[in-house]
Amino acid sequence: MFEKMFESGLWNSRLFTLFAVVFSLIGAIILFVVASLDIWGVLVLVWDVVAHHAHPEHLHEDVVASIIGAIDLYLIAIVLLIFSLGVYELFVSKIDAAEDEDGKSSSVLQIHSLDQLKDKIAKVIVMVLVVNFFQRVLHTQFNGALEMLYFSGSILLLALALYFLHKGDQPH
Repeated sequence: MFEKMFESGLWNSRLFTLFAVVFSLIGAIILFVVASLDIWGVLVLVWDVVAHHAHPEHLHEDVVASIIGAIDLYLIAIVLLIFSLGVYELFVSKIDAAEDEDGKSSSVLQIHSLDQLKDKIAKVIVMVLVVNFFQRVLHTQFNGALEMLYFSGSILLLALALYFLHKGDQPH
């Protein structure tokens, strides 16, 4: 009898993962709202420039940097969303709403193991790093050939990372 109670308690302890599910979902929603407000700010800025026929000196760089920053936040929100859905499916229950009428699940968020969850999150994190790199490069001043060489080397390394990331998706 003690063994059954212990095993039942042990099995039900998996429900503590609901804290991670709920709070990562809240974090994702917050980031989606903040990124959307950033995009709204860019829209207001551009509208103001058009309405007053003014063209600030660094308008293009500021607009692009703001939009890329918002994309970065959206990607981080997606990481939290994938994490939330994955933990729920792995530890609590299968998400019935994700299935269509034929009983097929969406392959985008379908997670069957911790390794799949880690792979999906890692891919989005790499994209966050690429976007963040691009955002930082927009404001970088290159003052010599060596700095340009470092810059081109970093682009080559990013391209190789993306190549190997997608090559891992191919069946062997």
